[in-house]
Amino acid sequence: MKDIFDKIKNNRGPLGQHAKESHGYFTFPKLEGDIAPRMFFKGKEVLTWSINNYLGLSNHPEVREADAEASKKWGLGYPMGARMMSGQTSEHEKLERELADFMDMDACYLLNFGYQGCMSTIEALVDRNDVIVYDSESHACMVDGVRLHQGKRKVFLHNDMESFEKQMTVATKIATQTGGGILVVTEGVFGMSGDQGKLKEIIEYRKSGKFNFRIFVDDAHGFGTLGEKGRGAGEEQGVQDEIDVLCGTFAKSMASVGAFVCSTDDVINYLAYNMRSQIFAKSLPMPLVVGGLKRLELLKAKEQKDKLWEIANALQSGLRSSGFNLGNTNSCVTPVMLSGTLGEATKLTFDLRENYGLFCSIVVYPVVPKDVILLRLIPTASHSLEDVEYTISTFNKIKSKLDAGEYHSDKVLDTNA
Repeated sequence: MKDIFDKIKNNRGPLGQHAKESHGYFTFPKLEGDIAPRMFFKGKEVLTWSINNYLGLSNHPEVREADAEASKKWGLGYPMGARMMSGQTSEHEKLERELADFMDMDACYLLNFGYQGCMSTIEALVDRNDVIVYDSESHACMVDGVRLHQGKRKVFLHNDMESFEKQMTVATKIATQTGGGILVVTEGVFGMSGDQGKLKEIIEYRKSGKFNFRIFVDDAHGFGTLGEKGRGAGEEQGVQDEIDVLCGTFAKSMASVGAFVCSTDDVINYLAYNMRSQIFAKSLPMPLVVGGLKRLELLKAKEQKDKLWEIANALQSGLRSSGFNLGNTNSCVTPVMLSGTLGEATKLTFDLRENYGLFCSIVVYPVVPKDVILLRLIPTASHSLEDVEYTISTFNKIKSKLDAGEYHSDKVLDTNA
């Protein structure tokens, strides 16, 4: 028999294997100062494209005031206990009603975190007789929810409708034998690639009568950024009323903590009494709920969303005009894909931060294929067109240096040497 801790010593995992060289710089970096386009990294000011503060609400004066007043009035402890036991308040119910109304859904239930909420919602909706069919690039929270499922699961190639149809055919045969149903799991916007899930195409299979299923959508990146009113990818694609269960988060467009799930009255009531991670967890603190009401008010106004898209369109069109590969993004998420080794990726990113004062997230294998460097840019309503111009100019420079072999390296740059 082996000691579990010995195993950990010898295998740090796919992300942890380079922790010695990268910790504190490429991983677990400290961005300091107010959340804004310009923050401080290791004492230097950097133009930051790594914050999911899409609508720029984190430091909006009305938001800061609402947060401060709610914290002063309620503190961070109230309400104590789970919603079912002693943590229910009128303010929680008010935010749920307003979210349901805004999302054009029957009902809504607040969640403590988007990750936990998605995972737990999926687990609660299915039993061992049901089959889950999910997109291969689904977020980790959804994959973990699928893993909790005790029945069969089938994965289809990312946004590939031929693969989807094939897996649905198999799932239908299984569900017919077990007497269960099918839950399709996908995203409104995929956070790394930026492309929207094929919601309209998937739902068309049900409308045509070819397959019978319910669809669960995690729209963390679409909520507040897509659709005429900001309802998300469902509204953008004209199928909002066809989505059966929809999760959204406060951690991006709302610049806070918490999340929500929307569905029919019957399903939301069921989840409230069967979602284990909420039944046995403390209620969302009052300042986050009251602050959420103010954020939703500003989100509805659409002014911030219009500013966001002015920046996003300028950034993406400028990068594409310069010959950069942004993949299939049709959201604000802006992935710039380059070819290079892990060593080149670390040297390039170091150069960006230290010599050009530009901070963006670096994504490498195993999240993306080997020899792919993905630099993910997240535009916000707080960025300026001058920020965009500088970034495009800088990316052209680092691309030329990469092509010239100036970053050539087979080893991860050791920033802790």
